[in-house]
Amino acid sequence: MVDYSCAKRPRHTFLLPLLILVFSGCSTSDQETDMPPNIIYIMADDLGYGDLGSYGQTTIQTPRLDQMAAEGIRFTSHYAGSTVCAPSRCVLMTGLHSGHCRIRGNARLPLEDEDVTVAEVLQDAGYATGLVGKWGLGEAGSPGIPNRQGFDYFYGYLNQVHAHNFYPEFLWRDTTQVALQNEVVAVGNFGGYATKRVDYSHDLFTEEALAFIDRHTDGPFFLYLAYTIPHANNESRHGGLHGMEVPDYGIYADMDWEDAHKGTAAMISRLDRDVGRLLDHLAAQGIDDNTLVVFTSDNGPHREGGRDPELFDSSGPLRGIKRALYEGGIRVPLIARWPERIAAGTVSDHPSAFWDFLSTAAEIAGVEAPETDGLSYLPALAGENQEAHDHLYWEFHEGAAPTQAVRSGNYKAVYFHESGVTELYDLEQDLGETIDLSAQMPGLADSLVELMRHARTPNERWSITWTTTELP
Repeated sequence: MVDYSCAKRPRHTFLLPLLILVFSGCSTSDQETDMPPNIIYIMADDLGYGDLGSYGQTTIQTPRLDQMAAEGIRFTSHYAGSTVCAPSRCVLMTGLHSGHCRIRGNARLPLEDEDVTVAEVLQDAGYATGLVGKWGLGEAGSPGIPNRQGFDYFYGYLNQVHAHNFYPEFLWRDTTQVALQNEVVAVGNFGGYATKRVDYSHDLFTEEALAFIDRHTDGPFFLYLAYTIPHANNESRHGGLHGMEVPDYGIYADMDWEDAHKGTAAMISRLDRDVGRLLDHLAAQGIDDNTLVVFTSDNGPHREGGRDPELFDSSGPLRGIKRALYEGGIRVPLIARWPERIAAGTVSDHPSAFWDFLSTAAEIAGVEAPETDGLSYLPALAGENQEAHDHLYWEFHEGAAPTQAVRSGNYKAVYFHESGVTELYDLEQDLGETIDLSAQMPGLADSLVELMRHARTPNERWSITWTTTELP
């Protein structure tokens, strides 16, 4: 039987039906002490490893995220679930890497009722759960909509193409469309660009996130804030416009850059500003110390909408961008701030990934996680000994044939099914993946390709067929 006395409970034992606390006779101060931490997970869209000052950016200004890193922990070896949107988000939600999860590529395929999400795990643990921003894992009427996948509240885009447009004609609030003041020219089934721009979705998301926090200051709550900055509106080219849509260019207005580059920088600085607003709001509400805030990106930077990721060195020291399984496509920033638990100015090189978040959140909430591919990185957050993965795995299903990658220790192999070529890199000595070691270390290369073959489960929609000549 769980002990709900007022005594301070050790970590992992505070399973918390909130009503029990209300009627247990604990004082307000005891309730605050025993309250499980709030969790806010902020995800940018197509933000590169090198787009933040704390990760080496020298042109675009990101003072609030840099301050967040200085006050918390910065991970240098954190990985997205995939190199594109939908599978990366599916991995985050389910704790299953792209060889096991349901959605392994960008497609209108919904999560199903049998899928277990981090929101469901936290909801069952007594958390109020909210999603603000981009979903991309289920269309209206499907079992994959947020309100059927563990979220009490949803405001944002269901469809990822609809999310390209920062000035949409509507957004969803739970299962209802909310009309906005923008006027949009439709392009395709879901895309479009605005000819009348009034309501900027990113700004609306920030206000909704602050309002969600206000409604749940008594906690505990889980807020998944899935911003769409700095993704491009790929459909805006039909109107002769660049795709880096932003209300103004701010401090970059007078720079000698193309407008798309001004838009890129302004979007990232706007994102930075609003993360700062959220952190300030937590402090003003008096819940700062008991709230874990995590910030990351869904994959590497893009070359779309007029953006040139090389101008700002958006991949930093890494090779590749979005849609590549080189480090620049999948290694992303991860900053976490939690004043009561995380020592300021910490840097961790622990290799972690999106599929670790569900296990981490479950451990923080004091509940058992379902079986996943993840390991909780709570020990790394707290500066304690951290269990390491045996390997990390990805697969990518765009182009003429799939690509697979695996990291084991400091070695990483990338296998291209179209050409049958294996590349092998030592990430400790060659972070930029410039020296292919496969010819020098064929045994290791073959063993990692063999690992790729067994790291996944078959999937009819996302099939990988090995020919006899491909087998190591």
